[in-house]
Amino acid sequence: MTTGTPHPANLHGIDYIESARSFGPPPVPIIDVHTHIGGGQASKIYKIAAEAWGVRHCCSMTQLEQVEAVSEVLGDRIQFIAIPSFSDPDRSAAHGSDFLDRIRSFHELGSRIVKFWCAPRGVDYGDEVGNPDLLRLDSPIRRKAMDLGASLGMMFMVHIADPDTWFSTKYRDADRYGSKAWQYESFERLLDTYPNPWIAAHFGGWPENLDFLDGLLTRHPNLHLDTSATKWMVRELSRHDTGEFTGFLAKWSGRILFGSDIVTSDAHLEIDPELNEMTAKASTTEEAFDLYASRYWALRHLFESNYDGPSPIADPDLAMVDPEAYGPLDSPTLHGHGLPVELQRMIYHDAAVGLGLVEPIQSTIDA
Repeated sequence: MTTGTPHPANLHGIDYIESARSFGPPPVPIIDVHTHIGGGQASKIYKIAAEAWGVRHCCSMTQLEQVEAVSEVLGDRIQFIAIPSFSDPDRSAAHGSDFLDRIRSFHELGSRIVKFWCAPRGVDYGDEVGNPDLLRLDSPIRRKAMDLGASLGMMFMVHIADPDTWFSTKYRDADRYGSKAWQYESFERLLDTYPNPWIAAHFGGWPENLDFLDGLLTRHPNLHLDTSATKWMVRELSRHDTGEFTGFLAKWSGRILFGSDIVTSDAHLEIDPELNEMTAKASTTEEAFDLYASRYWALRHLFESNYDGPSPIADPDLAMVDPEAYGPLDSPTLHGHGLPVELQRMIYHDAAVGLGLVEPIQSTIDA
């Protein structure tokens, strides 16, 4: 499904369908615990990409208003994560009383996870409405949502920190955004306050530092990590020594879950003369497919193969840190770690089942 024209999600003109066939099925059906599936038409394209790469179930941060349309396409292959409305102009209500209502509605739909986004740039989001602490993880408005979620027996997913590359550029003003280590202080307090399971997205927000994550997991037995944010994971997890990385995953087997952070939108399917963040990523059906499939290509090669070469996905963080050495379409090296099959099984499927997110999925292929 490629156009032959270089695209940030397919720099090397890969036929992602044919590549999936030649790569073969995963050892178990993959459960993707971190997606953002939106748009009825985009969901159909995502389904093709997911099926091609062996992904049989996903947990999605889908806006409540789009749940019905997405469910019509994906059925029991998807479950939903409770999220607020980031498009509501009344941000205080959106993350306060309205979010509480949405948590209840999502729970009635079968949701078992509440998501809390607290990236450092949330200060800017809150500042625009005169409350820079609006999205702080331990703010009163967030604690009310946590209390409700905990009372409903839900687990929490959290976005903590951001890449090291951002702290050396976008977040240089530590007085405003805090240091990277500071982001975890309130998080650790809340892990002790709420003993229900937590999933720290994006490899806990610090894939660059396995020693820190080791300590975090040691101190908090209710903490799990997911592998979402594919570009970030490819760049940073590829840099680790394979033995060290495999040892980390083996030590914390059952607490590392597969996630991609794929975002789908019907805005990806047409050219918009006023490009926004969504339409800039894709503007045709073919580009949308490559955008979604590329994430599964990259993550499966990272975990299963011995591939050692350029990632097919452009990574703007390279140019952000060193604009003289890199351009916007440069990509990092993807170093496949060729994990043992038992670790692949755990990350792809068994950890999510063990956490109670989904029932075991029977493979239709003899792997």
